[in-house]
Amino acid sequence: MNPLEQMQQEITSYFLAEKYESVIFVSIGALALATSAWLWLSSANFAATFKAMSYPLVAVGLIQIVVGGSVLLRSDIQIATFTKQVVSAPQTYKADEMRRMETVNKNFTLYKWVEIALLLCGIIITFAVSRNSAWYAAAIGLILQSSLMLVADLFAEHRAYHYVDCINRFVS
Repeated sequence: MNPLEQMQQEITSYFLAEKYESVIFVSIGALALATSAWLWLSSANFAATFKAMSYPLVAVGLIQIVVGGSVLLRSDIQIATFTKQVVSAPQTYKADEMRRMETVNKNFTLYKWVEIALLLCGIIITFAVSRNSAWYAAAIGLILQSSLMLVADLFAEHRAYHYVDCINRFVS
C-alpha cells in the first residue's frame, strides 16, 4: 500500500471510530435522560430516594447527546473531505490537520481535569452527607456520568494520538 492509500485508510479508521463512539455517547445520554424521567415519574421507593440523581444525569446527558450528535453528523463529511485533500493537497492537509489535532489534544487535557474533578467531588460528597439525602443521590449521578465521560475521552484521546502519529509519519 502506498503512503497516500495508507493515510486515507488511517483517516477513515480514525473518523469511523469517532463516529461509532459518538453513537455510544448519544445512547448513553438518551439512557441518562430516560432514567431521569423514570426517577421523576416512578412511585417506587428507590426512585423517590434517588430522584436528585437526575440533575447530573440530565445535565451531562444533554452534553453527551449534543457533542455525540455533532461528531456523528460531521464524521462522514470529514472522511470525505480529508481523504480527498490528502491526495489533492497533501502538505495542506498535513499542516491543517496537525493544527486542528493540536487543539483537539489540548482540549482532552482540559476535559480529563474537569471529569476527574467532578468524579472526586461526587466521591467526596458521598462521604460527607447522609445516604438518604438528595445530595447523596446527586453525587451518585455525578460519579456515574463523570466516570463514563472520562473513560470515553481516554479512548478518544488514545485514538487522537495514534492519528497524529500517523499524520506525522505521512510523507506524500
